[in-house]
Amino acid sequence: MGLRDRKKEQTRAALTSAALRLADERGLDHVTVEEISAAAEVSSRTFFNYFATKDDAILGAPVIDSATVCERLLALPREVPIIDAVLRVFAPAIELMQADRELWLLRMRVIKNNPSLLLALFARGAVEEQQFVAAVATRVGLTPEDTFPQLAAVATGAAFRVAMMRWTTAGPDGRLSDLVREAFGMLAAGLADPAPTDEEVA
Repeated sequence: MGLRDRKKEQTRAALTSAALRLADERGLDHVTVEEISAAAEVSSRTFFNYFATKDDAILGAPVIDSATVCERLLALPREVPIIDAVLRVFAPAIELMQADRELWLLRMRVIKNNPSLLLALFARGAVEEQQFVAAVATRVGLTPEDTFPQLAAVATGAAFRVAMMRWTTAGPDGRLSDLVREAFGMLAAGLADPAPTDEEVA
């Protein structure tokens, strides 16, 4: 990445960080684009070079774009089970999220406290999910209208969201990768009932 691109990424990150901090302190409805821009030490015009709305600044760019996700999924050997394949595809993004843990936990808190952001998040996720369904379908030789690719996309997406929610309460030593592997492992095992605890056995 050249110097110009690095500066662009730094500006984008500064705007996202400022938007999250201000929204966390005041609530989304009490924060303006002008205030976000000032906190990031750029002009409002610069803000709109990166984001269309303050919601976009808070949600940020995907850690891994859907096109790359689909390419990586299709590049893996066909004999790799779909659950393992999805875990491999998302592993680099999970590590990036772990490295930027505080920012992600702040983002999730802001989203939780400002329900309107959930609508934007769901809208973005719906488009990405359909692209992922198509990639899974191509990988296994089915159509996107078949049950398997749709269920695979929804189930792995739900497992990832559960892992992220657990991550928010896991404490500083909690690792997202461990929680995602645990959730995906349960899916791979057919969501079998957990073994009884010692107290239940007694």
